[in-house]
Amino acid sequence: MQIIITNNSKEPIYEQISLQVKNLILRGDLQMGDGLPSMRQLAKDLRISVITTKRAYEELERDGFIYSIVGKGSFVAEQNLEIMKEKKLKTIEEKLCEAIQNAKQMSMPLQELKELLVILYEEEDTWKT
Repeated sequence: MQIIITNNSKEPIYEQISLQVKNLILRGDLQMGDGLPSMRQLAKDLRISVITTKRAYEELERDGFIYSIVGKGSFVAEQNLEIMKEKKLKTIEEKLCEAIQNAKQMSMPLQELKELLVILYEEEDTWKT
């Protein structure tokens, strides 16, 4: 499992970890029952505090992506991927509706909004490489 931490990101490190693990699960790179590195090992690998990895794992567990067994570790929980994807789609729709509303308030043409979306979408890909 490869996690990449960006120090200049607006997101806290624990959120970066949590988001990347969620994405690995949703893409199917991590399957139900797969073990995650221990909190200590992940902290060591990323050169961050164990408290940070603990917070990321707690968030993942709270959101139902992983479960932990004392003395054994943390594992990928059973997922209903269709429900998870539907939740993500709903979030995207809500945020796009908000963006559309803001664009209309400032009389931004639809074509300009589309161009902005394409630029931001492609720029996001370059952040991850």
